Amino acid sequence: MAQRVVVTGLGLVTPVGNDVESTWSALLAGRSGAAPIAKFDASALQVRFACEVKEFDALQYIDRKESRRLDLFAQFAIAASQQALVQAGLDKAVPSPDRTGVVIGSGIGGMQTFEEQCGLYLTKGPDRVSPFFVPMFIPDIAAGLVSIRYGLRGPNFATVSACASSAHAIGESYRMIRDGEADAMVTGGAEAAITGLTIAGFQNMRALSSRNDDPATASRPFDKDRDGFVLGDGGAIVVLESLEHAMRRGAEILGEVIGYGASGDAHHMTSPAPKGEGAQRAMRACIADAGVPLDAVGYINAHGTSTEQGDIAETEAVKAVFGDHARALIFGSTKSMTGHLLGAAGALEFAVCLLATRTGKVPPTINQFTPDPECDLDSAPNRMVERAVDVAISNSFGFGGHNATLAVRRYAQ
Repeated sequence: MAQRVVVTGLGLVTPVGNDVESTWSALLAGRSGAAPIAKFDASALQVRFACEVKEFDALQYIDRKESRRLDLFAQFAIAASQQALVQAGLDKAVPSPDRTGVVIGSGIGGMQTFEEQCGLYLTKGPDRVSPFFVPMFIPDIAAGLVSIRYGLRGPNFATVSACASSAHAIGESYRMIRDGEADAMVTGGAEAAITGLTIAGFQNMRALSSRNDDPATASRPFDKDRDGFVLGDGGAIVVLESLEHAMRRGAEILGEVIGYGASGDAHHMTSPAPKGEGAQRAMRACIADAGVPLDAVGYINAHGTSTEQGDIAETEAVKAVFGDHARALIFGSTKSMTGHLLGAAGALEFAVCLLATRTGKVPPTINQFTPDPECDLDSAPNRMVERAVDVAISNSFGFGGHNATLAVRRYAQ
């Protein structure tokens, strides 16, 4: 018998806040996390701004020695995991450690470590490369570290599927609990890819916005004058449990995961399939898995990166899947505020859907100045909307044609 899967904990480290409360308040207020890059000298780059995490204190979660041996993406993962496990009441001990696992996705992993150690290798020779280089850099280390820290001996791995990484992580965790392979999972994503090398690569493929003069308005999904995405960093983690496991513990239930769909475009290395055909299949699979009618969906957190092709293809996909109902729901993008967290984006945006169903508040899509006639659905432009949302879905699409859609429902017994 399939198990119902619920969310009992949430942790966030984002460009607009270092916990759930501050992040949610900033999103509802429509505050942008974009600013000139502060953590390194970006003067040689064409793009000199991003959505960095601000005032993050790793020593709230790990000691100083450990902080020197962990890449920033792993520090974000540990911080968000601790927040989520504390809220779930599982930070001290778990009832079934052999049946509690960790899946944390990252599109790139320890990019800052890679860049620093590569520089040392090229300028000072192989003897100067840190013995911690490999375990600091590999994307799976975040899941491993959380597992070790809390003694979680269930399924443990990473998902690496570009910008769909953490959506896949949550989806696969949901499936394992639903199918009885685990009682609980700590899952989500983390990314810390704001480095000179990453920005150089994205800017040279003309994927990034170049609005250095006004970073706060640079990410403008669905706006006619969008010119690319804004890179972001952070981590987002949820604790998922079977309903039976959560109720046995007396845990507070934040929402219910009800659907997951995944597909491949099989089309192009970076561009979406025409009319978002792959995205359509992921959404249809998710809704079929959820077993809800199309008109039950009140909010879609779009992949919505602020790129010309991507925004149009996703809009076309939503229209194709939802038909007339597409104009009754909100189809918005919080990347207008957080930027694009790459492998961590899906988990953050799933968290936004969870909070929207829980609070009845939907964040705006900011920076809507000149609506694109080809992106003509209601994105909650420049305004927070108060509306009861029973079911919300989150879309995540990655380079390579990786598509994942998650559905969450307001919990009701």
